[in-house]
Amino acid sequence: IAQALKKLPVPKLMRWGDSDVQFVRPVHGLTVLHGSRVVPAEVLGLSSGNVTSGHRFLCAEPVTIAQADDYEATLARDGRVVASFANRRDSIAARLDQLAEQNRAIWIGHANFDLAKLLAMSNEERSVLSGLLDEVTGLVEWPEVYVGEFEPEFLEVPPECLILTMQQNQKYFPLLDAHSGKLLNKFLIVSNMQISDPHHIIEGNQRVVRPRLADARFFFNQDRKQKLEARVEKLGDVVYHNKLGSQLQRVERITSLAGTIARLLGADKADAELAARLSKADLLTDMVGEFPELQGIIGHYYALHDGEKPEVASAIEAHYHPRFAGDTLPQGGLACAVALADKLETLLGIYGIGQVPTGDKDPFGLRRQALGILRILIETPLDLSLPSLLKAAAENFPAAMLAPTVAAEVEGFMLDRLRGYLREQGFDVAQIEAVLAVLNGRLHEVLPRLQGVHTFAGLAVAKDLAAANKRVQNIMRKNAEELGELAQAAVNPALLQDAAERELYQAIQDITPMARGYFERGDYSNNLKTLVTLKPFIDDFFDKVMVMAEDKALRLNRAVLLQQLGRLMNQSADISKLAA
Repeated sequence: IAQALKKLPVPKLMRWGDSDVQFVRPVHGLTVLHGSRVVPAEVLGLSSGNVTSGHRFLCAEPVTIAQADDYEATLARDGRVVASFANRRDSIAARLDQLAEQNRAIWIGHANFDLAKLLAMSNEERSVLSGLLDEVTGLVEWPEVYVGEFEPEFLEVPPECLILTMQQNQKYFPLLDAHSGKLLNKFLIVSNMQISDPHHIIEGNQRVVRPRLADARFFFNQDRKQKLEARVEKLGDVVYHNKLGSQLQRVERITSLAGTIARLLGADKADAELAARLSKADLLTDMVGEFPELQGIIGHYYALHDGEKPEVASAIEAHYHPRFAGDTLPQGGLACAVALADKLETLLGIYGIGQVPTGDKDPFGLRRQALGILRILIETPLDLSLPSLLKAAAENFPAAMLAPTVAAEVEGFMLDRLRGYLREQGFDVAQIEAVLAVLNGRLHEVLPRLQGVHTFAGLAVAKDLAAANKRVQNIMRKNAEELGELAQAAVNPALLQDAAERELYQAIQDITPMARGYFERGDYSNNLKTLVTLKPFIDDFFDKVMVMAEDKALRLNRAVLLQQLGRLMNQSADISKLAA
């Protein structure tokens, strides 16, 4: 037992009383039974027995455990303690569901401010996601849930502020109207006491929450006395990183990049630059000082109060998205421009000063920032070049601040993240590599190309065509020096002596317009399917034609023919990657 306790991953130990014994919390009793027999043991300075303690207030006497198998039942019956964490959690969740339904509401047990998504969740989904439910389950032994209320005038404060106040400070479960999604002036209290008259418990909890809500209202009213714009210059006094300057210098870099990206997306450049300029101003507000989770969210409210355009205010909030796996993406070109600029600036800056993630250490969240960029580009989707974005971001930093190779290094880092992201989507590794080989940074094309490759890979001739393509590439690679001058050369039909090479040439000419049309329309599946008709001509060519002929003119002409074939076969993906 002692050895097992030592292996527990306890980050911080404590002592108690006069003893030198250490554990995560004070231990006052030790029960060790095998059947009905007490197993002699000395652990944490305590001798084993068959007596334990029940509920601190509801059970005055020690509880004797007669049989090990009866531990849970005896503790519940005589001690008013539900020993099983899972059982306590389930009973609390059931009561939360029941009382919420009685109030035509849903309960919130995690810090997700996407209220529309919360409304769409089932009770079971909310329960699974609830970190607060796990926390309160660990705080109670004999749980019961009660309904509390607060004055409706507090609802003038943004709901996110009140929700965080109730959740973080008081461990309450706020209630949303089940139809409108609006925050109600009611909350659910998880108590450690099941009693017939709980009005003292309810009144006590209502009394202690009022000052917390009043503080939130005070912060909200005080913050709005100063516009966001007036706070921007004060960011110059806030150090972002000692090697990257102040938050104001960071904001200036984000602003410049946001304007560049907005122009590429056809969004309003001035609005994007304004949203970026104001994006970090709420870091200096009292509300964010109290609740850092509200950065961006409260900036949205304050921007609207200041008279900024709704789309500018929305971009201030959305530029942090996605914040976690499954989070919503920024909507519209303006918000995407600011979000990308913010994440690119962070990624290039932190990476560029050598703070590269290693193993499980990523103190600046660069993996999360990279994944956010990837998701925005891929899932929105946005027709932007990743290498161009990285180059533009790097150019916003002073010349000597970052390593000169940072853009290329970050691109490699992001492509590794991209591979992981695509594998999590269920795509085959070889198919991923086939697409990435020809993608050229246009990430908005990656999913449709992968779908096309997946369809192609299911065809009976796919492996044969992949092998043929690999053979073509090997020939070109081995003779790259001699063929280098022929990059843009055209096949000379007059030098096609064998029937097999003439037929392959004609087949390529016949299907190229159709294949190109599919490719330009983004129909990668049909683009690849057109290659099926080439198989007999490719097989015949390799069976009957000596590519590396002694006659240089014939040799180079045949190489150009294969070069043309390779370009046709590798428009949507490098299908040689699919070869076994």
